[in-house]
Amino acid sequence: MTDDPLSVTFAALADPTRRAILTRLRAGEQSVTELARPFSISLPAVTKHLKVLERAGLITRSRDAQWRPCALNAQPLRQVADWTEGYRQHWEGNLDRLDLYLKELQAPPPGQHPAEQHPAQPRDDQGDKA
Repeated sequence: MTDDPLSVTFAALADPTRRAILTRLRAGEQSVTELARPFSISLPAVTKHLKVLERAGLITRSRDAQWRPCALNAQPLRQVADWTEGYRQHWEGNLDRLDLYLKELQAPPPGQHPAEQHPAQPRDDQGDKA
């Protein structure tokens, strides 16, 4: 595995269970048992997911007697947001260009006032069938 922080973060976010854990931690600290409750996987499996999230810097774990609270650390997500920002700007620019093109297609031909446009004549699909 690479040591590139962004790659490690993306790898941690690739799993839906880990993303769900992060979502739950947005509400505040939770114990491993609390985090495991909604999942139909074993406690050791949840612990493995937590280790991946911790290595990526997305969570912190501490110890308070027998209680092992986990907390969200959203800083690595800032790096993801910064990286994706350029792509957001790219797609917004594409959508802006598409909007301009569609407006051009809907504009009346040069020299014709919008009120002079005539609706398309209805077709007579009945024909001269006997």
